[in-house]
Amino acid sequence: MDERTRYEAVSSRDARFDGAFFFAVVTTGIYCRPSCPAVTPKRANVRFYPTAAAAQAGGFRACRRCRPDAVPGSAEWNVRADVVGRAVRLIGDGVVDREGVPGLAGRLGYSARQVQRQLNAELGAGPVALARAQRSHTARVLLQTTGLPVTEIAFAAGFASVRQFNDTIRQIYARTPSALRTEAGTGLGGGRREGTRAGIPLRLAHRGPYATAALFDLLAAGAVPRVEEVTGPPGHRTYRRTLRLPYGAGLVAVDEAPPGGPWLEARIQLTDLRDLTTAVQRVRRLFDLDADPYAVDEALAADPRLAPLVAARPGLRSPGAADPEEEAVRTLVGRQAAGELVERYGKALDVPCGGLTHVFPDPDVLAGSAEDPALAALAAALADGGVRLDAGADRDEAERALLTLPGIGRRTAALIRMRALGDPDVDPYGTPGAERWRPWRSYAVRHLEAEAEAAGAAVPG
Repeated sequence: MDERTRYEAVSSRDARFDGAFFFAVVTTGIYCRPSCPAVTPKRANVRFYPTAAAAQAGGFRACRRCRPDAVPGSAEWNVRADVVGRAVRLIGDGVVDREGVPGLAGRLGYSARQVQRQLNAELGAGPVALARAQRSHTARVLLQTTGLPVTEIAFAAGFASVRQFNDTIRQIYARTPSALRTEAGTGLGGGRREGTRAGIPLRLAHRGPYATAALFDLLAAGAVPRVEEVTGPPGHRTYRRTLRLPYGAGLVAVDEAPPGGPWLEARIQLTDLRDLTTAVQRVRRLFDLDADPYAVDEALAADPRLAPLVAARPGLRSPGAADPEEEAVRTLVGRQAAGELVERYGKALDVPCGGLTHVFPDPDVLAGSAEDPALAALAAALADGGVRLDAGADRDEAERALLTLPGIGRRTAALIRMRALGDPDVDPYGTPGAERWRPWRSYAVRHLEAEAEAAGAAVPG
């Protein structure tokens, strides 16, 4: 997009571009999402930025009306497999907060200076600034949805000190943390943990149409007992699952939304609040919330075979995984065997919650206990880093490593790549003519699967 096209998107308040870029107004010192309902500023006063972090680095503060920090992430980072795309996904997963820039660079196989240079060149902000923008958003969510003390929120969001937290919030939101909380009108200012008992309430934003029913059908069909469950009648279902996170366990519940809503309602419970950012990003990947359905549907609808399927299910998503290593194991052994693994080797929750009683077993536990040689080999490779499936993994390299393991053929490796690595362009079934669906073959496969399931036929391939 050139600047003229971006300004046209701003003038028309086009929500399709929320998260794809941000605009700032030099006369007000505020940056917004393209769909901001405020009066369109004069072109001469507008500056465009590829990320919220870049706008913040330019000295602009977030708009109070459109809350640009809460938009879906750019769909570009799901597609791109280069070092910048991988870096953005790792930063979203909280790697900079936990391991610093050297840890991020080490995972990418580059020097810290190279990573800094590439991110600055393409995104207008380095890894520290990108992580800082993410921490600020996490802090705002906690301030406005929980009664946690401000000091606890500062460290839960990933800030190194309360002073750093206060300075950042004032710079980005032009408010003190207390004022930001009061402005939300939640009535939680004097509480302590009221907002965390039933889970931190979140609205997980997405762009465009969302075929919620089809995705909940898929999750219900593949749910592993004790780890996942889908409850409630169609149209009002809730998906719940446990999470294995860097600092502890978590529980997430996501409600099936009526068609046309701009977000999914969710609640997250954590044993350690430092895991909030990571948990949110993993749920977003599971529900494919940063996809661009406009681009996907337009491309696939051009094919006569897929056009009626796209019309029947606009906004169909290609779900990822909340835990890539878990997804790889489940793909290899199947749903029933995965349930048996949870029962035998899963870590029990301190406090069970309904049908959720365990966290899926760690790869190192399975590597030493699994009787199936193929499972033991996969678990050992995941445990020792021979196969990497984290948010910043190189997809081609991961698939090559998977294919060297016993019991993993091309279809299994492709399915792992599609779900565990969130690759939008995979055809595990070797569908004739699938090349014309690039770069959205994963979505085309989901349409064909949904059609087959609705007709009671066999899944493609």
